Amino acid sequence: MPGGVSVESLRVTVRGSGIDVVDDVTFAVPRGHVLGMVGESGSGKTTVALALLGHARRGLEIAGGSVRLGADDVLRMSAEQLQRARGRRMAYVAQDPGSALNPALSVGRQLRETLAAHRQAVGDPEIRLTEMLEEVRLDGGADVLSAYPHQLSGGQQQRVMIAMAFACRPELIVLDEPTTGLDVTTQRHVLATIKAMCEAYGVAALYVSHDLAVVGEMAHDVGVMYAGRLVEIGPTDEIFRIAAHPYTRGLLRSIPRSDAGAHLSGLPGRPPRPGARPRGCAFAPRCPMAVDDCTVAPPEPVRVTSEGHLARCIRVQESVARSRELLHDGHRARGEAAVASGSLLRVTGVSASYGGQPVLREVSLSVAAGECVAVVGESGSGKTTLARCIVGLHERWSGEISFRDSALAPGVRQRDLQAVRAMQYVFQNPYTSLNPRKTIQQIVEQPLATMSSTSALERHRRVGEALDEVALGQDYARRFPDELSGGERQRVAIARGIVCDPALLVCDEVTSALDVSVQATVIELLRRLRDERGLTLLFITHDLAVVRSIAERTVVISNGEVVETGATEQVLDRPQADYTRALLADAPRLRSTGGDLANRGADPSRS
Repeated sequence: MPGGVSVESLRVTVRGSGIDVVDDVTFAVPRGHVLGMVGESGSGKTTVALALLGHARRGLEIAGGSVRLGADDVLRMSAEQLQRARGRRMAYVAQDPGSALNPALSVGRQLRETLAAHRQAVGDPEIRLTEMLEEVRLDGGADVLSAYPHQLSGGQQQRVMIAMAFACRPELIVLDEPTTGLDVTTQRHVLATIKAMCEAYGVAALYVSHDLAVVGEMAHDVGVMYAGRLVEIGPTDEIFRIAAHPYTRGLLRSIPRSDAGAHLSGLPGRPPRPGARPRGCAFAPRCPMAVDDCTVAPPEPVRVTSEGHLARCIRVQESVARSRELLHDGHRARGEAAVASGSLLRVTGVSASYGGQPVLREVSLSVAAGECVAVVGESGSGKTTLARCIVGLHERWSGEISFRDSALAPGVRQRDLQAVRAMQYVFQNPYTSLNPRKTIQQIVEQPLATMSSTSALERHRRVGEALDEVALGQDYARRFPDELSGGERQRVAIARGIVCDPALLVCDEVTSALDVSVQATVIELLRRLRDERGLTLLFITHDLAVVRSIAERTVVISNGEVVETGATEQVLDRPQADYTRALLADAPRLRSTGGDLANRGADPSRS
């Protein structure tokens, strides 16, 4: 199928410095195809995605290369031409719909404004509006159209964004983590919708994600970014079956799975910052296969098994052989964390509402000291409301919540300071939970400053330790949130949650914005904190694969009611409720043939 988008030698630099953030990136996406772009936070995925739209983040500039949309070079378009093209010929779905949607306008008005701006491309706006809502499964059209963004769940907000992006059936659509906040059922529908619409209307799509399992189901081809360069690209089946670059194989080992429990294997070390890329292969300092020749010069793309499968590695054949070996002779490490006796948190018959609308109905659960309990369910099921009731951020509830055998007052302001300090909350969305006017040092130390009498010097030391624990480092303390990627911001939020040594950490979708390697590191960090410090975890998530990796017990919630609870293995392997079975059926699974690369070879030293 002719057309699509082609990128040649793309280079994006820090404005005025010549330091490259993205360098020598080349790929093509035919019409009707989806290219999944993966890599750790800060690898350049979103920078490349924005460049396809002729845009660069504040402080960056597109310094070279071309982005051809059909016969036109996007990077040579004038500002007026770009304005006409955006929305009609090319569209964008942001990671955070809460920030992308205008909070002062109703959803209906925002959708109609999009259609009005490109009336010639959509025909009858009202007919197209109805089609858009149906395509993204937004039921109750009139209620959705009259609502404001804050009145919708995160999943509904993201579906509005996807509807807006596909409104004019563009030639190119760029999707930046579009299913991050969605439960598995909604995620599966949205992914199927995106893929079907791309194929039906001949739309070329770039799908940026940290979730390799989702990319495996969604994308025709996969590109792997590391330190601003495309280190591997090829057909999805080949990439997941015989990863040719050691970095790709490391990412695959970091993937959690809903059908197999394992200690996750994160990549050691950190990617280099812009301007600090080593002379040779940027991955060499972290690579278990590195040799002296790897430090001489950046490797050129090498053909792997087919014309479309390329990797930047001088040891491609050895790496491919290693991948094939792991498919047949891997090993899986698994450990069982001991659960301390005694109930730390107990929720009994809790019902809650928003504006008279019931959200929770007679919910009961308990969490033992040192235990991790996962609460799963679709968007809007009541998971986050339950978590907010527990920590005192939502006051309109009845029933009883006790912590250390003492009943808690409904609101956080009425609670004892020690109880507040002992229960910390990590929010789902780091874009809105971090104060953009404060440095990372000020953000992370805030719980210490407000709930303890520690000195400024001691607070500075503990902030540094917390940043080290979440794999950021103390040099991040002087930065501001807008200088960090989405994954880095979430790690800051986690650092803020653990800095005052709480007894209970309530984690609300804390890994949803993280790439798989960092996700694995964070999961293992939380496991270690629980094992070494006796930290108790209440883990709110829609990711069933992550649940198996960390939780001993799982509670399944649907429409504000507990429909199933039990040991995690029992719930996931032998579900009793139809709702749980449906969630498991919708969970994405990594495509692989001949074995299980994703959970094998956990020890990189064997490479």
